[in-house]
Amino acid sequence: MIEVKDLSKSYGSRNAISNVSFNIERGRVYGLLGPNGAGKSTTMNIMTGCLESSGGKVTVDGFDIYEKAADAKRKIGYLPEIPPLYPDMTPFEFLRFVAKAKKFKGDADAEARRVAALCGVTDVGDRLIKYLSKGYCQRVGIASALIGDPEYVILDEPTVGLDPKQIIEIRSLINELGREHGVILSSHILQEITAVCDYIIIIACGEVVASGTAKELEGDSASRVTVEAHCGASALEEALSSVEGANIVSCEDDGEYSRAVLECETGFDPREDIFRAASERGIVLRELSLSGESLEELFIRLTEDAANRRAEKEALEKEGKVAEIPVGVTSVEDSSYSPLFGEEEAGEDESESDEKEDYRLTPLKQTMKKKKTKEGKANERDLRKRIQKLDALDDRPHLHRLRASVVRHLHDAVLPRKVVFRI
Repeated sequence: MIEVKDLSKSYGSRNAISNVSFNIERGRVYGLLGPNGAGKSTTMNIMTGCLESSGGKVTVDGFDIYEKAADAKRKIGYLPEIPPLYPDMTPFEFLRFVAKAKKFKGDADAEARRVAALCGVTDVGDRLIKYLSKGYCQRVGIASALIGDPEYVILDEPTVGLDPKQIIEIRSLINELGREHGVILSSHILQEITAVCDYIIIIACGEVVASGTAKELEGDSASRVTVEAHCGASALEEALSSVEGANIVSCEDDGEYSRAVLECETGFDPREDIFRAASERGIVLRELSLSGESLEELFIRLTEDAANRRAEKEALEKEGKVAEIPVGVTSVEDSSYSPLFGEEEAGEDESESDEKEDYRLTPLKQTMKKKKTKEGKANERDLRKRIQKLDALDDRPHLHRLRASVVRHLHDAVLPRKVVFRI
């Protein structure tokens, strides 16, 4: 079993994923469903040891993905979103190469032909990969992930860019793999996940917001009752308001009939109470139906709620932020860096305030706070002199690029306390 526990990954102050937890068992197909940018590929890259996490733990049959990397990765077959194929090789050559790279102990040629037959690429095994269709390239990529018969297969967007016929073929292959392997695939397409997967994990804004089978997810949502009656909207609303456990969402009158929608708790069916309340008031019902929230509606609601939570959190953090800190620096007090060319701090020496600003350095003032130390002032003067020296050599075209590189370095990076540019 693959155990993913409290997995997190941050880039600076931005959380790509946060506290992601789930388990993958053999004999089932799992779907990691989420919109673009939700953190699906980040999660898979960490699960396979291709990316270091900021927190949390991944174990594969008890082996930590970092501490026991060789043992853990031996049990995993991974296909990234873009299959890492060599176009000037044939599928057989490529699969033999992968077998040797994975240090397969048996016959590499026999193993290559086994997975080629399993994935349906034997017929094109002697063609160059660059001449194969995208569907066949995906099959070759999946075949490479199956070298060594790993217990778990991880597929990142395996059907992206395929035509309908190719998608059906890949789905069939994934279903076959799911009988003996633990398979997890990612997608942002709901129909793709529901057509293939036994278990669905919905991820949005880097967090797992729901998980379960399709029926469980639909069953966990609130039920809705639709009522259509031959009466006025006010009379229907009065009758429905007497029914306990159901809240009226809407009630409209189209002139001849009135139509109302009620929402009730999961597992509660108020239709008998509604029928009784309507008959007591002589209201003739035309429709009385119970339906749950569809998986599409649930997915949209959960992803929108997650996006709203993240927006609110970022707004609060922005309001409480004292100063903007450039990316890559954890604090303006970092001892190894000295932000330059920003606003001066109160009480500092104003002797240099009248110094003419170089127009190319102006953007830097908008993003950095100035830390005026004696060393920092000397560094600033030194950099200005070197830019002026470059300006004096305009007749040498290759120095334009050097000067631009100096200014770009000043604008895009926080300068170290001591920087020397040699001319």
